[in-house]
Amino acid sequence: MTASAIPAVTPLLDAGRLHRPDVLVRHAPFAFLIAEAQLPADAAGALDRDFPRYRSAGFFPWQPEDCGPAINRLIDELTAPAFADQVGRALGIEGLGHRPSLVTICRHLNRRHGTIHTDSRSKIATALLYLNPSWPATSEGCLRFLNRIDDIEDLVVPEVRPVYGTFVVFGRADNSFHGHLPHEGERRVIQVAWLTDESEKRRKTRRGLFSRWFKQLLGRLDRRFGAGRGPNAAHPR
Repeated sequence: MTASAIPAVTPLLDAGRLHRPDVLVRHAPFAFLIAEAQLPADAAGALDRDFPRYRSAGFFPWQPEDCGPAINRLIDELTAPAFADQVGRALGIEGLGHRPSLVTICRHLNRRHGTIHTDSRSKIATALLYLNPSWPATSEGCLRFLNRIDDIEDLVVPEVRPVYGTFVVFGRADNSFHGHLPHEGERRVIQVAWLTDESEKRRKTRRGLFSRWFKQLLGRLDRRFGAGRGPNAAHPR
């Protein structure tokens, strides 16, 4: 199915799916939601073809010209105020849809990515929508919510495999520890961060665009930097 073949009247995302019995919602030790199969199976082909083909590793600010129509449509739905409000209510965060949202996209990771952290204080909540058709039988690259900043094995719940349609959201807190074991290679994900104000969105966008330019210029050095990091590596925010 091509992007144009996806019926325009049929949403890719449906907030009603967030209320299914198989959706995991917790409010301790911090608020988070884990929901599988949140995207239609028949949209996978279009989303695969329209995903940006970044050559560098990491998360980069969404630019519509990098993406095809199916991805841009999905991002429009992810950032719609009504959808954000539904997500926020599940986490106990009111008015999330009125907050500025910053979208970043990742296609590839280096082994230095995924160190344990909480996210910056300028983030109110963060959503991750995974678009990998499959994932190998490994824990590498699988998201972990953690009880501590210094132990990747101290899991709050079982790790999350980053497969197509899996949707994860968490509220930022001083103890919202998360990360994953080192992984190098493709790992497709769209991230939405709802922020405290527009100035933070502008600042993070500028920093992300500079990072993309820098990695394009010095990609090999970026790959080597931190390649030998330990599994418990962390960076406080």
